[in-house]
Amino acid sequence: MQRLGARLSSIILAQRGGLFHWVPVCLGLGIGGYFALRVEPGLFWLAACAVAAVLAMILAWRSHAAVQPLLIGAGLMGGGLVLAGLRAQAVGAPVLGWRYYGAVEGRIIGIDRSASDAVRLTLDRVHLDRVAPERTPQRVRISLHGLGGSAPRPRMVVMTTAHLSPPAGPVEPGGFDFQRHSWFLRLGAIGYTTVPLVALELPGPGELRVFHWRMALSARFQAVLKGETGAFAAAVTTGDRSGMGQDTLRALRVSNLAHLLAISGLHMGLLAGFVFAALRKGLSLSNRATLFWPIKSVAALAALAAATGYLVLSGGSIATERAYVMVAVALVAVMAQRRAISLRAVALAAVIVLVLRPEALLSPGFQMSFAAT
Repeated sequence: MQRLGARLSSIILAQRGGLFHWVPVCLGLGIGGYFALRVEPGLFWLAACAVAAVLAMILAWRSHAAVQPLLIGAGLMGGGLVLAGLRAQAVGAPVLGWRYYGAVEGRIIGIDRSASDAVRLTLDRVHLDRVAPERTPQRVRISLHGLGGSAPRPRMVVMTTAHLSPPAGPVEPGGFDFQRHSWFLRLGAIGYTTVPLVALELPGPGELRVFHWRMALSARFQAVLKGETGAFAAAVTTGDRSGMGQDTLRALRVSNLAHLLAISGLHMGLLAGFVFAALRKGLSLSNRATLFWPIKSVAALAALAAATGYLVLSGGSIATERAYVMVAVALVAVMAQRRAISLRAVALAAVIVLVLRPEALLSPGFQMSFAAT
């Protein structure tokens, strides 16, 4: 036993310079443990787990150097479980528990297309006929199969008669769990309508301004670049895929190019890299700037500003947020004159993503960006 303990101590001490890489791993184990639970833990159990995590950290501070990483890892696992539990509690919203048919009223906060190529609206400030406010979902998603009616516009308050049902769970064991995905989107019901849309109130000043700008820019792209070209340009710039037809989407999937529509590391890296390289090259042409300015840091700061603008403009999906965090970590490292591309930077980006959105652990994008790396 002593020989085994000595061997374990030597292995841990040999990794002293790279132990930070295990931080997102331990956090991810805790988050994964939460999602593997068969019963939702209450606030009491989350508080008990948080206390245990803090005690593990305190013990690590007073323990031998060879034992410290194990205790810190245990504390991080407990912290990951607590983070996931608190996140699930924080986004909690009513979910429709039965099939509903009747009047639906709400404000448009999202416009895209369904798998059947119908325009699909995401509504908040929802009002359902004969449903108490405390049981009304915070957000619903409706596909428009009716002809005529008002053209949907961002921030418009609309009304229609729709079929709604609760979000469905996975269709096979271990499959994609749309029910869980909807919970973290605060999406309490999905459905469709076959009757025209009625506009009750035009967009008010200042409401959802960023969403309005995104959709206006998307419309401009599609007006200047006709057909699928403009729709594709709008999709990779603003994240609005509502103009793309099913034939184009099918062709992208068949050719394994559908990932180009998801604004993630490729798009964020190209934008930030171009701004950084172009500005650094441009400033280097000035003798005064080269001699007296930290042009590399200035270029990194401008690239970070451009990436931030792209994050806001694109709608800030989970994949885009993940890519932005990774780019931001690299650019801040450049400004701090540290190594920008290393496993430590990847680990730090993973930690930030897990703290902000613990549910991202289960997404394919997170697993390709971090677990595979």
